[in-house]
Amino acid sequence: MSEKFIVRLSEDAKPEYLSAGAALSFEKDGAFIHLQQDETLKNIQKAARSIAQQGIKQVHLEGDLWCTESQWAFYQGFVSPKALDGVVFVDNDQSDLKELDALKASATWMRQMINGTAEDIYPESLAGKAAEFIQSLAPEHVSYQIIKGDALLEQQWIGIHEVGRGSERPPVLLELDYNPTGNDDAPVSAALVGKGITFDSGGYSIKPSEGMLTMKCDMGGAATVTAGLALAIQRGFDRRVKLFLCCAENLISGHAYKLGDILTYKNGTTVEIVNTDAEGRLVLADGLMAAGETGAELIIDAATLTGAALVAVGQEYNALFGLDKTLVGDVQQFASDEFEAAWPLPLEKWHQNNCPSPYADTANSRAQKGGGFGGASNAAGFLSRFVPNEGQGWVHIDLAASFQNSASGQWAAGATTLGMRTVARTLQEKA
Repeated sequence: MSEKFIVRLSEDAKPEYLSAGAALSFEKDGAFIHLQQDETLKNIQKAARSIAQQGIKQVHLEGDLWCTESQWAFYQGFVSPKALDGVVFVDNDQSDLKELDALKASATWMRQMINGTAEDIYPESLAGKAAEFIQSLAPEHVSYQIIKGDALLEQQWIGIHEVGRGSERPPVLLELDYNPTGNDDAPVSAALVGKGITFDSGGYSIKPSEGMLTMKCDMGGAATVTAGLALAIQRGFDRRVKLFLCCAENLISGHAYKLGDILTYKNGTTVEIVNTDAEGRLVLADGLMAAGETGAELIIDAATLTGAALVAVGQEYNALFGLDKTLVGDVQQFASDEFEAAWPLPLEKWHQNNCPSPYADTANSRAQKGGGFGGASNAAGFLSRFVPNEGQGWVHIDLAASFQNSASGQWAAGATTLGMRTVARTLQEKA
């Protein structure tokens, strides 16, 4: 086999090529992926994972049958936390190398954040790295501030402060302004909000060891909205957007928040803590109120929020929620257009009352495992208390598909980046 490992596509779909499931055949200089009519992109991705598992570190894609999406599917299957590169794209009439480079740049940053250890990716570093990344793409159009520690209390961002106060590393809120209009008074077209829990022990509602092992990924929402904005910018997006990352470590200490605490939010809503592991919604509440203060007509939040969403839709779909049913339907279509799977789950106004408290306006969950029946919808109902305009223009993405605990035939372990393209397309189409 030559040093240059070449991967080509083939329309020769003989049964002997397809029987193994990966639709692969090997030649002296590389391999052929034999195209099938059904699930073409998924099968290309599986073939790429099979090639990577052979210990091959770099491949060159060649031939006229490759297009933008098939090359991206191959890349997604080939990379892993240990190898974020290794695919040389082919330049042909069916492929957009500029789009592939933009996808790769955003996805690489996103994987580095989600797969990075909690020692390296902590609240202030996540906020700083996100700001630096977006600023690197449009330095003249980006400004930001990081509100840290007790300064959060001064501005009444109580949720982020309470969740993060148990850690020696202070919680932060990143407020980033991408304004390519040249007008400081330009209206904000969209606001993005991301859950940035850089490590989630569960707090005093502590997770079991096996459930805590992968909780460095609990900042996946912050990474998703940041990478989605980055992708949109690289695609030429030219409207004003504000980005809010709600960053904290949910740890146990003598200073950590406790069950039975009652938080009073900036909008006056009181919340009883019945589960310190239902912390994502507590920090997002602050981010959603900050987003509402911008006057943006479109608000997108993303979070690895509930295990209930995983139970409902599995790891191949992200779950969508919103009181604005038209917007939810649009976002589902945008996800499909970007070859990312998303599915709506129920959310009505009455979900706001599904976590009652005798001491406060609401509890942050139910005192039941997983938050009880309808846990994902109840979490979204909690969030809907903190958005403007009766929820019109707001969509919540529960990122069930953003992380793989272990490798599969299609994905390496770790971040998948699913949701990034959905956010980018929604900005492009609706902002």
